[in-house]
Amino acid sequence: MMSLPHPQSQHKISLIGAPTDVGASTRGASMGPEALRVAGIEPALFNHGLDVEDLGNLHGPHNPWEESTGGYRHLDEVTPWNQSVYEAVYSTLQRDRLPILMGGDHSLAIGSISAVARHCRETGKKLRVLWLDAHADSNTADITPSGNLHGMPVATLCGYDPTELSSLSGVIPAVSPEVFRLIGIRSVDPAEKQFVHQMNLEVFDMRFIDETGMHQTMERALADLDEHTHLHVSFDADFLDPQIAPGVGTPVPGGPTYREAQLCMEMIADTGLLASLDIMELNPAFDVRNQTAQLTVDLVESLFGKSTLMRKRI
Repeated sequence: MMSLPHPQSQHKISLIGAPTDVGASTRGASMGPEALRVAGIEPALFNHGLDVEDLGNLHGPHNPWEESTGGYRHLDEVTPWNQSVYEAVYSTLQRDRLPILMGGDHSLAIGSISAVARHCRETGKKLRVLWLDAHADSNTADITPSGNLHGMPVATLCGYDPTELSSLSGVIPAVSPEVFRLIGIRSVDPAEKQFVHQMNLEVFDMRFIDETGMHQTMERALADLDEHTHLHVSFDADFLDPQIAPGVGTPVPGGPTYREAQLCMEMIADTGLLASLDIMELNPAFDVRNQTAQLTVDLVESLFGKSTLMRKRI
């Protein structure tokens, strides 16, 4: 891998809580931000020499727990939550700080990545999004089996309705499908499989990881980056195998092991290009003694350069 800036060159971190599960299929992800705080995310980053501030929690509508209408469930509530996320993430980037969005369900990535996309347009940066998830999250109102908006953020960011969300960045689409690298995928709805192919998304599913290994997977996912790249990681806790991370609402067996996940994070850190991060779908209602939150904090430390040894950069 080419020589790039040191991982801690982005040393100013802002934590942003978004305590809602309004876009999800189960309740409980609203408790995710506090679980990460209890697991010590702020002191853990501080101990790596980083300047960390906790901006507290954003606010938005309560979860009405209603049925889907018009192909979307809770659109009237998901939209203001994403607007708040968009404004908070964009403001943080303008202050030359690295935002860590602590969700909350994965629909919130629409607001987060819309803000990142606008920032990249204004700064002339090339965007790369690593979508670490068990699910492709590429449904639309026409093909979704549930209407849950946490299953739609990739498609929405690529310009598919609803307009209330796809237009957040100021342009439609907010991003091109080519910016995404979907990693760890192992659960895709029937019609969504065809749509992922139609959008020409680059997907590294678990079969690919099984056959080629996490190292080669990440080399391909991180190919063609340079110092002008803004690297955004959208991490869904169900990316991990549920045997090590039970605290999620939609677990899927057969995910990355602890070491595979650590290698993934370490290789991202090696680029020195991480510039924004989502931590999504952590659900303490399904966790065991907060172990998923603790594991997530451990992985986030690796994203910011924690390693067993001091390593020479290639």
